[in-house]
Amino acid sequence: MTTDQIIIFAVLAATLGLFIWDKLRYDIVAILALLSVALTGLIPADKVFSGLAHPAVVTVAAVSILGQALVNAGVVDAIARQLTRVGNHPTMQMAALTVTVAVCSGFMNNVGALALLMPVAIWMSRQSGHSPSMFLMPLAFGSLLGGCLTLIGTPPNIIIASYRTQTDAPAFGMFDFLPVGAAITLVGVIFLVLFGRFLTPQRQATNSEDELFEINSYLTELSVPEESDYMGRSLMDLVAAVEDEADITVVALVRGDDRFNTPSMYKVLQQDDVLLIKADPDSLKALTDITKLKLTGGKTDQQIEDEKKEKSESKKTENLDVAEAILAHDSILIGNTLSSLSIRQRYGVNILAVARQGHQLDQRLHKIRFVAGDILLMQGSEDVLKSVMVDLGCLPLASRGLSLGQPRKVAIASLIFVAVILLIMFDAIPTATAMVAGVAAMFFAGLLPIAKLYKSLDLPVIVLLAAMLPVGQALETTGGSELITSLLLNMAESTPPAMTLVILMVATMLLSNIINNAAAAILAAPIALSVASGMEVSADPLLMAVAIGASCAFLTPIAHQSNTLVMEPGGYSFADYWRLGLPISILVILTALPVILWVWPL
Repeated sequence: MTTDQIIIFAVLAATLGLFIWDKLRYDIVAILALLSVALTGLIPADKVFSGLAHPAVVTVAAVSILGQALVNAGVVDAIARQLTRVGNHPTMQMAALTVTVAVCSGFMNNVGALALLMPVAIWMSRQSGHSPSMFLMPLAFGSLLGGCLTLIGTPPNIIIASYRTQTDAPAFGMFDFLPVGAAITLVGVIFLVLFGRFLTPQRQATNSEDELFEINSYLTELSVPEESDYMGRSLMDLVAAVEDEADITVVALVRGDDRFNTPSMYKVLQQDDVLLIKADPDSLKALTDITKLKLTGGKTDQQIEDEKKEKSESKKTENLDVAEAILAHDSILIGNTLSSLSIRQRYGVNILAVARQGHQLDQRLHKIRFVAGDILLMQGSEDVLKSVMVDLGCLPLASRGLSLGQPRKVAIASLIFVAVILLIMFDAIPTATAMVAGVAAMFFAGLLPIAKLYKSLDLPVIVLLAAMLPVGQALETTGGSELITSLLLNMAESTPPAMTLVILMVATMLLSNIINNAAAAILAAPIALSVASGMEVSADPLLMAVAIGASCAFLTPIAHQSNTLVMEPGGYSFADYWRLGLPISILVILTALPVILWVWPL
């Protein structure tokens, strides 16, 4: 090996090691890899940041934004809500969920499609008395399968399409992936529906939605007497004084004829103010002992609701709603606590309880560190809850009837998206240009506020692609890919050509189970091109094998964000993924191979 080849393989080995170690985020690892090949001179100085302008990067960014616009308009939400009508039979529920998530994943980010349907799956499981673990892993795997349907379904397809241009052929089109993608999706979904629930662990189920959260704590009225030390001090001072001894939520403050729901924690208490406090008996006792507030009478949830109805004519009385929401993978709450983010003060909502893996957490609320998939019981006005859920990165459970986005604009969003697909299908303009045009149309149609446009970008994936594309180029220019190719060609001499396809697909699949699938596609695509050149065959079947292998990562929870997202709410362990992931991986290989050879012969 040459010195340059030794360096590139050392960089790749270190990069893979850091990906597997998983202590640094994958985009940071990719940047370190890019800097390494840049500083060692493996790529020219003017090509170091060329990945930022690569059509694949632009397309992935535009797909993320378009997917968010469809969500904002209520397109996917409208589809998801129809699933609640399929009944309580687990087979019907599984079929409806996996088919829907697969189809949606073919046209939008598969993590986004999963995140929107996961609350529906959890609600279905609770309504029918089944464990969420029965549905969530098959749902995640269905989203991965559906991503193989179209060019824009998953980043590896976009990457592979761009690599095809190196063979002097046009890039793969929107539905060039459909024959193979549809075959593995159909077979995979049938397998998940018929056998998925038997190969996933059956964690203890919560029998009904009312049992997930025990919200029978008393809502109690406490008055501020003249002799109180807290008269003239803020609500924050009051809560801080008891936070180590009591777990309380200030639901409302009544001052004379005025009632302030979810009052600001900076509101100063006055004599004879009445605080409506939600607390269990032990916390209530600690609160009165420490603050000396006067107990004026306990009221149950129903009594409070009756009072709210009686006062509904008052303009200053705002009805409070209770909603359940699930934390998406990109929620700002993940890794933080309520106290560290000052949720009550900043957003004006109460977090009443938190459930994880199907059970309400017994920890003190302000000490809970949130993870993706946690279910929150939130309290506030309906309009406030809607906006806060979007800001916090939460998705409402279907049972509460809250809908994110603007359903009246479903038709406009759908027409724009269909127009983009048609432009790509008929090769009227390049894919990246069509996608960016769609983003502009969504913006001017009012479906994508400028503040949310950049938030919808999956920046870690975009940075990963922009950094790894030059690294992949360095693998080619140093002859590293040719070295790997020669090893594969030596193996191919003693095996049928189709076996080379299997080896490439399996190797890419294994790689994508330990590193990001886009990175796996970038590293494997140049090798596929070199192998095709060495075998003197069409590169198309080998590129398709890489696309399928990179997108179908079912063996580990870290293989894909979809797998990670369902881990906590499903109560899965690392080893649980093998039980369902291994047979479906084998099934994908057995299905994909003959279809690839039929549609894209060697």
